[in-house]
Amino acid sequence: QVQLMESGGGSVQAGGSLRLSCTAPQYIYKGACMGWFRQAPGKEREGVAVRTGGVIVWYADSVKGRFTISEANAENTMYLQMASLQPEDTGMYLCAAETPTCRVGEPATWGYWGQGTQVTVSS
Repeated sequence: QVQLMESGGGSVQAGGSLRLSCTAPQYIYKGACMGWFRQAPGKEREGVAVRTGGVIVWYADSVKGRFTISEANAENTMYLQMASLQPEDTGMYLCAAETPTCRVGEPATWGYWGQGTQVTVSS
């Protein structure tokens, strides 16, 4: 089974920053939608930031201006830089990929997932 590899989670205080990374096999990464989702206890999985196969990047309203996607294409790696973290950002962050197109609001339709990395923000 294809695995996306995430890293970079941890515990920070409110206002802090973290950078998550996700590496995918090349045949998945190239041309795929790549995205970050998160899931808090008792809540549904939600999209955080998505890069489509082109150059379009989508961010959830709750993270706009604070989170940024960047990429190291040569390494098939996508990053999520998170700044000004708040307790409500706490959750399991999962990297996902889907080809050739994707539905941001429907994580169940995405075919490739990592195991997730925990982000905990304390007040």
